[in-house]
Amino acid sequence: MMVIRTDLEPDARQLAIIAEQLGRAPRGIEALAATDGEGTPLVLRMAPIVDGKPFPTLYWLCSERLKIEISHIEAAGVIKQLETRLQQDPDFLAAYHRSHDAYVATRWACMSDTQKAEVHRLGYEGVLTERGIGGITNRDQVRCLHTQYAHHLCGENVIGQWLDATYGVADCLP
Repeated sequence: MMVIRTDLEPDARQLAIIAEQLGRAPRGIEALAATDGEGTPLVLRMAPIVDGKPFPTLYWLCSERLKIEISHIEAAGVIKQLETRLQQDPDFLAAYHRSHDAYVATRWACMSDTQKAEVHRLGYEGVLTERGIGGITNRDQVRCLHTQYAHHLCGENVIGQWLDATYGVADCLP
C-alpha cells in the first residue's frame, strides 16, 4: 500500500468520496492528512473546534476498508491485549506515551492563531493540550484502534506500528 502524507484541502472528487465514506456530508475537515496512491482519502485532519465544541481527534480515519479491518481486530479483543502489554512492558508504554505527546503537539501546531484564540476563549485549552489520541484522558489505556491507526498513517504511533506488524492492516488496501 502506498500512503501519501499530505496536508491539502480536499478537492471536489475527494469531498464526494469522503461523503460516501462517512455516509453524510463532512464537517470540520481542515485537510486531507493521508491518501492512497490514487488520491483516495484515508485520513482527515480535523478542526480543533467543530460546532462550538472541541473535536476529540485530530486525525479521522475515513477509509472504509481500513475501518472494517480495524473493527474486526477490535472485535477480537485486541484492545485488552494491548492494555495488558502496556502494563507489562515499560518500553512499549513509554513509546505509547510519546505517541500521545506527539499527537497533542501536532494538534496544537496545526492550529492557526485565530483557532488558538477561540480555544482559549471557549476554555478548551486543557482539553486540547492534555487529552491524547482520540481525546483519551488516561494515557495508559487504549480507547480506539481507529484513531491510533489514523495517527500512525500521519505520524509516529506505536499502536499503529504494532497493528501493521501483527495484523498487516496496511495490506488490506490496494
